[in-house]
Order: sequence, then structure tokens, then C-alpha cells
Amino acid sequence: MVAWAFELAEHLLREPLPRRWVHVQGVADRARSVSVLFSTDDATLLVEAAVLHDIGYSPALALTGFHPLDGARYLREATSPERLCALVAHHSCSYLEARLRGLSKELDEWGDEETSLRDALWWADMTTTPDGERTNINDRIEEIQNRYGPTDLVTAFIAEAKPELTAAVERTEERLRAAGLAHLAK
Repeated sequence: MVAWAFELAEHLLREPLPRRWVHVQGVADRARSVSVLFSTDDATLLVEAAVLHDIGYSPALALTGFHPLDGARYLREATSPERLCALVAHHSCSYLEARLRGLSKELDEWGDEETSLRDALWWADMTTTPDGERTNINDRIEEIQNRYGPTDLVTAFIAEAKPELTAAVERTEERLRAAGLAHLAK
């Protein structure tokens, strides 16, 4: 399934959104690095979710303009496992942005599992720059705010989400340290 996820994401993002494609590849690399904390099935799911988390940005899929929802709906239509759809739908604290967009009911089609796997997906996304490089949570949030500007809804969302995003990153980094993998937390 990981190969399928890469093929799909590349097809949907590479040409129309090359920078987004580079980001997705970086997130997938981060997810792969932390996947050792999980069972084989969960490790595979984590990498798949990392590869697919931003497919909803694709112009071919962007129906609501809210990428977590558009991506999850596409995956559901493609008969992807429900847990994968839910991880994509709820990546990086999306429920807060859904509320600001008036799309909470739609996002609630999927539950947020609130597990260490979910935290690891958020960690991978929030410690990867738009150019696929490693970063830290504070620099990533600042980059998002600068990219969108002070009056954008995404800037308001990311400011509100910062405590939850930071907590997920910290929990994942603590798990890495406990597993003797502190070098991955940097």
C-alpha cells in the first residue's frame, strides 16, 4: 500500500503543486524514521498517511477548499481503509480549522483517534518545512503564519492549534528519547 500511496500522491501533486509534493516526501521520510516505534501494520499506516496527508490540496480533489476533508473523502471513495481516511482528515489539528471554516460537521464523518500514531503523523508534518527539510515546531508555525499573512484564516487556526500541535510533537519526541532515538527528535 505504501507504493500505491506514493504513486497517488505524486500523480496528484507533482505537476500542479511541486513544492507540496516535496513537502509530502519530507513528511514521509520523517514518518518512516519514527515508524520504528510502532507495529508493522501501524508503521505502514503511518507512512501511508504521511504520504497522503496533503492530497486534498490537489486541484483535482479540492471541492471544499479544506484539504484534510477533500483528501479524506477522496480516499474513502477510493475504498481506502477508514483509519487511513481518518488520519488524513484529522492531521495536524484540523478540527480547529474545520470549525473556523464551518466544516466541523463534515469533518466529524471521521473520528480523531488521539493515539501515539496520530501524534507521530502530526510530528512528521509539523517538523518538516514546505521544502521537505527538518525543522522544529516553533519555526514551522512561524513559517506558516508568515506564508499566509496576518489576516488569513490559516494564521488564526495555527495560532489556536499551537498548544495541541506542540504537545503532540513533544509526546512523540519523548517516545523517541525513551526508545533511545533522541537523534530523531532534533
